[in-house]
Amino acid sequence: MPNSVPDLRRAEGVLFDLDGVLTPTAEVHMRAWQAVFDGVFAQWGITPPYTDADYYAYVDGKKRYDGVASLLHSRNVEIPWGQVDDPPEKDTICGIGNRKNAAFATALRREGIGPFPGSLALIRQLRDEGIPQGVVSSSKNAEEVLETAGIRDFFTVVVDGRVAERDGLASKPAPDMFRAGAVALGVNPGESVAVEDALSGVESAVAAGFSTVVGVDRGAGAGALHEAGATCIVDDLARLLLDPSPGDTPGD
Repeated sequence: MPNSVPDLRRAEGVLFDLDGVLTPTAEVHMRAWQAVFDGVFAQWGITPPYTDADYYAYVDGKKRYDGVASLLHSRNVEIPWGQVDDPPEKDTICGIGNRKNAAFATALRREGIGPFPGSLALIRQLRDEGIPQGVVSSSKNAEEVLETAGIRDFFTVVVDGRVAERDGLASKPAPDMFRAGAVALGVNPGESVAVEDALSGVESAVAAGFSTVVGVDRGAGAGALHEAGATCIVDDLARLLLDPSPGDTPGD
């Protein structure tokens, strides 16, 4: 299994996924999805029950409505797509997606969020090294999460679910979002680094031409991330911290 940690000083730029990579919001998303799908499954008598494995296989990293459709399709359930402004109580793909988003937004505003310590240390170091940084997230809540976590100013580019909807970008694992992120950041994917915790996100970055894709194992599994195309796998972004440059001394 590949695990040679890249020297990010050599990267033209670094594009990060958000939830589960920079912030522990993946856990908030998981709880919101669990609550919503538990209710839907109980109401419609769907079996087998929804599990965390379903989250990683069908939902993680995808745009919200695509995740709903993918999960229900796995249970041979087909319902109308609906409209993006469907109320949360409506039994459409969009309605269920909006139901989940309401649960997530409530939890985020109630509990707040902060970055992973290792992630904060890395983005600070990359900023100090002058490496351009961006965020590529399927979430429409990315801007709010970045602001709440106090890290928005580290990133010159944010390609999120709202941008994807506006520009007609296909959901991960299609290459569209990472490709758009590289264009917006002004970097060559082949000379840049993508950092992802979702299988669909790793596949997206690989398809977009990133030769270095760091898989962050927050639960998807190192083997699965490797199979998806990750060239390096870590359990914390602190593993990517740069060694001092030759001649540097502590405290300089």
